[in-house]
Amino acid sequence: MNARPQRIGMFGGAFDPPHHAHVALAQAAVEQLELDRLLVFPTGQAWHKARALSPAQHRLAMTRLAFAHLPAVTVDDRELHRSGPTYTVDTLTELRSQWPQAQLWLVLGADHARALPSWSRWQQIRELAIISIASRDDLTLDQVEFLPEIPDIQPPGGGFVRLHMPAMPVSATEIRQRVATCQRIDHLVAPGVARYIERHHLYLAP
Repeated sequence: MNARPQRIGMFGGAFDPPHHAHVALAQAAVEQLELDRLLVFPTGQAWHKARALSPAQHRLAMTRLAFAHLPAVTVDDRELHRSGPTYTVDTLTELRSQWPQAQLWLVLGADHARALPSWSRWQQIRELAIISIASRDDLTLDQVEFLPEIPDIQPPGGGFVRLHMPAMPVSATEIRQRVATCQRIDHLVAPGVARYIERHHLYLAP
């Protein structure tokens, strides 16, 4: 009986800063998709972001702090060293070369899934990886218009798979705003991340 192929997930984001919802999505992906490894990628030059991101070294350090307690998760910094805009398809192509026999999974929040058709070579992304999309209690996949019906089971090849998550009304934008207005964030991010933000004076109003 042949062993199943290794399952490797990709979860990218600005992580400016990483918060509890990011960690919950990573945990859900590892458990529900039975991933052997989940690679977390802080983005380099985000082509889709209108605002400038915080310096790469800070976002990388915070991401490592946020996910440090998850043994199946590895923070990968390759996108931070890539020149030019960061495209998910390029990273997936590198992962396919690195693990040619593995089954690749792209982990997305439902909000990012809405924008997927605008991503560079997004149809190629579908060929490289199974796309797993979080379905939160407060944001169903029915609101992602371009998607077909999303199954709850894992397909053997490509396609889309649903991840189930509770509603977690937290965003990096809110956290930055709270820091700028001297409000608490310890209930929204890991303790190490909160200390890092305070120590390095991030997100303070100019």
